[in-house]
Parts: sequence; C-alpha cells; structure tokens
Amino acid sequence: MTDLADRRGAGADVYQPAEDTHLLAEAAVAEIQPPARVLDVGTGSGYVAATVRDETGADVVGTDLNPFAVRQAADRGVPVVRGDLVSAFREDAFDVVVFNPPYLPRDENAARDDWMEVALSGGETGREVVEAFFDAVGRVLAPDGFVLVLVSTLTGVEEVVEYAGGRGFSAAAVREESFPFETLTVLKLRE
Repeated sequence: MTDLADRRGAGADVYQPAEDTHLLAEAAVAEIQPPARVLDVGTGSGYVAATVRDETGADVVGTDLNPFAVRQAADRGVPVVRGDLVSAFREDAFDVVVFNPPYLPRDENAARDDWMEVALSGGETGREVVEAFFDAVGRVLAPDGFVLVLVSTLTGVEEVVEYAGGRGFSAAAVREESFPFETLTVLKLRE
C-alpha cells in the first residue's frame, strides 16, 4: 500500500457533500441546541460542521484522518484536528458527536488504494468503522450528550442498532430518506 498522505491533488481525495451529508446536516441542525460543544467525526469537506455552526451557533470542531479533508474543512473555517475517530480528544469533551461513517461494504472488484476508498469503505460488512466508533465515542461524550450517526440499509441498520446497544447506547431514528438502492437513516443514540 502506498503512503496516501504523500498523494497530491486533494480534489478527488475528499468525499464531497451528497445526499447522506445533507441528511445528516439537516438532522443535526434540528437536534442541536446551543451552546452545545459538537464534534464532527470524519468531517471530510467540513460541510456538516460548517452547517451546524452556521445554523445553530454551536461550538463545532471536526476531525478526519485524511490530510486533504483536514485542509478542506479548515478552508471552510472549521477548526479541525487530524486524527482517527475520537482519539485526539479528552473525556467528556462534547455534548454532541455527529458521524457520517464510511458505510459501504467493501467491493474487492472496485477496491482502490486512495483516500476515497477510506472515505467510502466500511470494511467487509460496511460496519467495521462505525463499530470502532461506538467502541470509542462514549469516552468523549459528556453526561446527557448524544450521538447522531448516519447508517444505510446497505450496512444493516438493525445490526448497527444492536451493536450500539451492546455498547450501552439506546437508539432512535430521527431522519430517514429512501433512494432506489438504499435507505439512509440518522440515528440518535444516548448512553
């Protein structure tokens, strides 16, 4: 595998806002009340973070593993940290954590060795990244805080809810949108 951080040309290396991004942003704006401290995990272009900041007045920071995404989010005026999931943050730091995880099951025939593969592939089942997120997010979530996470029927919504439940989270759907190939659901989770 090549060192992805050495690649040049960020245009094709950052997931740009699409239907899933807009759905998560809408749900976040509806659910977040200032003066919330919000973390946008996997911020990508920074669209969700900037929308939440601009529409709610919340204090928002983003995080992403992709250096090109970090640059794009920063260009949008989003304070952003390069890091994996929530690893860069202290305990109880956020009232709300939002995440549009890579949720597509890995397609070996379409596998790429680039940042877009990292942004899209949730592993063999499509749930590997979101499961790692659920294993870690409770540490940075303040008491009475909540998580908003986008999931797809391609990933298995019930399986995601079951895994989150095993980590102490209750889940409720707050937004849903259907497309010919999948249904996207934004889940609100509380410990």
